[in-house]
Amino acid sequence: MLASAQTEFHPSPLTQLSEEEKMFQATVRRFAREQIGPHVREMDEAGVFRKDIIRQFFELGLMGIEIPEEFGGQGGTFFQAVMAVEELSAVDPSAGVIVDVQNTIVNNAILRWANAEQKQRYLPRLAADTVACYALSEAGSGSDAFALATQAQDQGDHFLLNGRKLWITNAGEAGLFLLFANANPSAGYRGITAFLVERDFPGFQVGKKEDKLGIRASSTCELILDNCRVPRENAMGEVGKGYKIAIETLNEGRIAIGSQMIGLARGALDHAIAYAKQRKQFGKTIGEFQGVQFQLAKMATEVEAARLLVYNAARLRDAGQPFVTEAAMAKYFSSEVAEKVASKAIEVMGGVGVTRDYPVEKLYRDAKIGRIYEGTSNMQLLTIAKKLLER
Repeated sequence: MLASAQTEFHPSPLTQLSEEEKMFQATVRRFAREQIGPHVREMDEAGVFRKDIIRQFFELGLMGIEIPEEFGGQGGTFFQAVMAVEELSAVDPSAGVIVDVQNTIVNNAILRWANAEQKQRYLPRLAADTVACYALSEAGSGSDAFALATQAQDQGDHFLLNGRKLWITNAGEAGLFLLFANANPSAGYRGITAFLVERDFPGFQVGKKEDKLGIRASSTCELILDNCRVPRENAMGEVGKGYKIAIETLNEGRIAIGSQMIGLARGALDHAIAYAKQRKQFGKTIGEFQGVQFQLAKMATEVEAARLLVYNAARLRDAGQPFVTEAAMAKYFSSEVAEKVASKAIEVMGGVGVTRDYPVEKLYRDAKIGRIYEGTSNMQLLTIAKKLLER
């Protein structure tokens, strides 16, 4: 396996980190390289993420970064969650998305929308040992997220949920599901309601696991709800206001997908640089040829530009400033850059780049999903254009 270099750039004001952030970043980076790195190929080929590594996520506090200390979390920032996703993804984007979904979508939604009893019941578990996932997508509702068909029938002290969810990240490992169903289909999207569904609720089942092109170690499964009985106290937020929860959590999640993509791109660039320093042709290392130098320079520039967009969106979110446009830009651009840089890394490495003995082949496969999940590139462009025209 090729020893990776580490890209270093002079920090801009947006990428400058506090001492606490630097220590956090260094800890996650070291953990990713030492504890995850040796198992990446094995997990990718098996399509299974190691349970012992997930346990270490919890032990390090990476699954409850923003959860307050009173609930057993780290009491950290959204920006720290974004940094964690980036560092993990530079080694394995499958690891990055597990931490991403837990922190930037599920934990954040519960912190903002759950009542006091729900927070007391679930936040300590999410910080300590329970993987969570976000269940919105269905066969007929992808980009048109509010076309979901899963229904919730009000039975007084409980709801009966019926339907199927598809492409649910973390479902294979999850014990808690933030799941959306329509409690009043005649009201359209204004009937959508968020529910906290536990894995052992009667009528709930995790179905088929998808066999994917990339991020193979991250589980993506269908969920089957057959008269799934959910206690009324597990409805999160107001009945019929689940669409607001979905919109706001996805806006934040897109920043973290951006961080997954810049981590991936940085990892691919590092491998390409290391190879260019070692591989010799015509009596020189290929890094001495201007054609290769220019390719590496372009890759590095685009990675840094994507990082600035992602970090800016994350800083805005932590500052309580509007960030929807910036989140869409970060997600759109970073996913484009990740795919391009991973492809260029393969070209720099030549024939070995397409073999599984070297890591860039996997990163190239992993990159494709970035332009699809949590809002396709076209949906991000629509968001950006809409916001521009509203000015």
